Amino acid sequence: MNRRRFLTAAGAAFFAGLAEAQNAVEVMRFSALQPGAPLPDWLQPYVFPNQPRHTQFSLVDEGGSTVLAVRANASSSGLLRRVRIDPRLHPILSWRWKVVNLPVKGDLASKAGDDYAARIYLTFDLDPATLSLGDRLKLSLARTIWGDQLPAAALCYVWDGHAPADTIAPNAYTDRVRMVVADSGAAGLKRWVARERDVAADFRRAFGFEPPHISGVIISADTDNTGESVESYFGDIELRSRRTF
Repeated sequence: MNRRRFLTAAGAAFFAGLAEAQNAVEVMRFSALQPGAPLPDWLQPYVFPNQPRHTQFSLVDEGGSTVLAVRANASSSGLLRRVRIDPRLHPILSWRWKVVNLPVKGDLASKAGDDYAARIYLTFDLDPATLSLGDRLKLSLARTIWGDQLPAAALCYVWDGHAPADTIAPNAYTDRVRMVVADSGAAGLKRWVARERDVAADFRRAFGFEPPHISGVIISADTDNTGESVESYFGDIELRSRRTF
């Protein structure tokens, strides 16, 4: 390759990489933080009503990179980052996680088994006034259990112990939250797994219409129903545009 062709190829690669970076929204960049440091202000506690025990979160070093360690012991809570992201422009949710163990009694279909070692919620800015009367009543009932912060629509990506990967199903407590099984079973435990999901496509499958803006991202682990203990880790999370090359 002559010098001019080399510089042209190098320039094209540089600008392609720059365009890709510009087309990504960093939602939770734990790798930019220090192990052992307090959690940043942009992460807010997300606590459900009547839950006396809260999941523990901390920044730790894993292989030279800072990640979020999550430990639940008969507990339930999460960390929320409020955002406003258009899933038409940034539909691809990208993350990596490592799950050490799964709730033995976890069951996607039952309230008693509604526990997970790793969850990523996306909440959507859906106006409840646009729902049918029946759906508004369901939402009102669900909010008496989950609290007023329960969104009118949410996707919850989980690592489940039994349901097949790519399963999409209503949450056992409320169909305003749709569960999306991103990983399943014990085969991938104790190692880092990278995942990508098309949020816009998942929302259409789950709810049957185009998604509104994403209003928040929540990471969580919970074992309040099963009373078990689990451990997991989260790496960086971002939303980006679809690749065109």
